[in-house]
Amino acid sequence: MNTALENGIETLKDQIDARVVSYLSSCVQCGICAEACHFYTSTKDPRYTPINKVEPLRKVWVQTHTFWGKLATSLGLRKPMSEGDLANWEELAYDGCTVCSRCSMVCPMGIDIAYMIRKVKEGLAAAGFVPKELQEAGKRALEFGSPMGLTAKSLHSAVTEQENEYGYKIPVDVEGADYLCLLSSNEVVSYPEFIGSLAKIFSQAKVSWTLSSEYFEATNSGVQMGNSKIAAELSGRVLAVAEKLKVKSVISPECGHAYTTIRWDAPNFLQRKLPFSVVHVTELLDQLREQGRIKIKQRFSDRVTYHDPCNISRRGGVINQPRNLISMIAADFKEMDDHGNMNWCCGGGGGVSANERADGLRQKAFNIKARQIRKTHADNIITSCSVCRMTLEEGLENKEMTQNVLGITEFIAMHME
Repeated sequence: MNTALENGIETLKDQIDARVVSYLSSCVQCGICAEACHFYTSTKDPRYTPINKVEPLRKVWVQTHTFWGKLATSLGLRKPMSEGDLANWEELAYDGCTVCSRCSMVCPMGIDIAYMIRKVKEGLAAAGFVPKELQEAGKRALEFGSPMGLTAKSLHSAVTEQENEYGYKIPVDVEGADYLCLLSSNEVVSYPEFIGSLAKIFSQAKVSWTLSSEYFEATNSGVQMGNSKIAAELSGRVLAVAEKLKVKSVISPECGHAYTTIRWDAPNFLQRKLPFSVVHVTELLDQLREQGRIKIKQRFSDRVTYHDPCNISRRGGVINQPRNLISMIAADFKEMDDHGNMNWCCGGGGGVSANERADGLRQKAFNIKARQIRKTHADNIITSCSVCRMTLEEGLENKEMTQNVLGITEFIAMHME
């Protein structure tokens, strides 16, 4: 057995905690999770059944934790895990799963399948079975502090551009501010208007905030890869700058995995309680709305719908806040079918949008989202995740649909006094 394979199997063994044992023991192979998965329902390929994606973990569990599995293995009746097994499941875990957790919502046995798929990724990553784009993103994140290789210079360029466009001062490296706002590289490069919009809102609402030029990245490539060591290192960098600037709270920007990572995963990665609170930008904006600190100049008359990002809504519970904000502005707000915590994934999360090999499969999976959007007859789609926004724009273009896609922060800033 080669070293990489040994590392992968040993890592999978290490992932088998009490929750995993409970889940694997409880699964009755009913297949209900299949109809909740956008990859399965778009392809009808049984390989994409969610519970099938945790098969490497199940095999290791059977062979090392069950009586009959141990016996069969000792008698040579059960084949040990091979390199081919892991290679086959790399595509299922990284191309055919966004870890959206919709499958976990419908399981009659209460199994969190997404939780186990993340553990499968740990084993695959340890054995070197990770798409090259995600591996390279992880290397850039460690070297430059950003999966896209952005530096402080990139941030300052975006800040200067947005200050000139919006006319509001954007604070950087201000010690003692109430809030430190993180940014995803995707926002800095593709949607820098998020920064300018935030400056406009926070200036008018008199919010004490800052960005950090030392470390601004919200995206955690370690989580997307399934490498807890890298995930802990990147989480530690957020902790370090937050402590250095002595902020009270950290704002997760419009990015789904960033939110769940810094709010819930980071304390586990770092094995300590965070000395600051974590709030998604939508949560904070809704607090400002409730306090009367956001003033809208006029209502928006065109029909609007909202796409719930999986990690923010389903796993994060931020469901009502964006709707409160949109309803404050939009006179014609139409919900999608299966909205809220059962909304269908855009298909780009979990690192799938960065994995070129998955592009064809991702476009097939987008058929469900396209049907959802068409049924609303909305001209504008609002979302609170930049990856969702990018995936929606690509999917709409591919389907020759013409809806406009906006981030919720920008949508608010556009209609403020």
